[in-house]
Amino acid sequence: MEDVMHGRGTRDDYAAMVAQHYFMYLALEEAAAGFAEDPAYAVFHPAALIRLPALEADLEHLMGADWRERIAPVPAVAAYADRIRAVAAEGWKAGVLAHHYTRYLGDLSGGQMIARVMVQQHEFDAAGVAFYDFTELGDLREFKERYRDALDAVGAGLDSAERQRVVDEVREAYRFNTETFIDLDKARAAAAA
Repeated sequence: MEDVMHGRGTRDDYAAMVAQHYFMYLALEEAAAGFAEDPAYAVFHPAALIRLPALEADLEHLMGADWRERIAPVPAVAAYADRIRAVAAEGWKAGVLAHHYTRYLGDLSGGQMIARVMVQQHEFDAAGVAFYDFTELGDLREFKERYRDALDAVGAGLDSAERQRVVDEVREAYRFNTETFIDLDKARAAAAA
């Protein structure tokens, strides 16, 4: 990730990261579908936030039409997707929200810098970085403020034990993300050997 962020990563490094995002967001967007009927949670996942079509377009641009046959989740991402699905299967919406917040708010913030670096380094236009194009959301700062306000409203309805449980789940999400980059580094080293 450090190489990607500092413009030292290759196109293949970036494509490998996008492939892992695909598996993360496949699980996350399946889980977020459980928000649709609950007004307190539906606000977190408007249609303009859905990322899978953009990820699919990016992967086709980066890897070709056969991209689905060429990608697999690294162990950390497989475990991450399993965790998201388990939390959703439990019906724990606040737990799904912990993962939702970690991924989407990260991509709405730091992800914008990744997109700029990739456009500059690899001369992408919209193709290749569509995942980071959130223009349909309108002003990103305003969206993030509304998101945080809705998050505060959900948090206010939770007792202290449940809030702590959600915080612990956010930490799990961060751990999975860190382990994803470790696994990607291992895969890159193995491919180079």
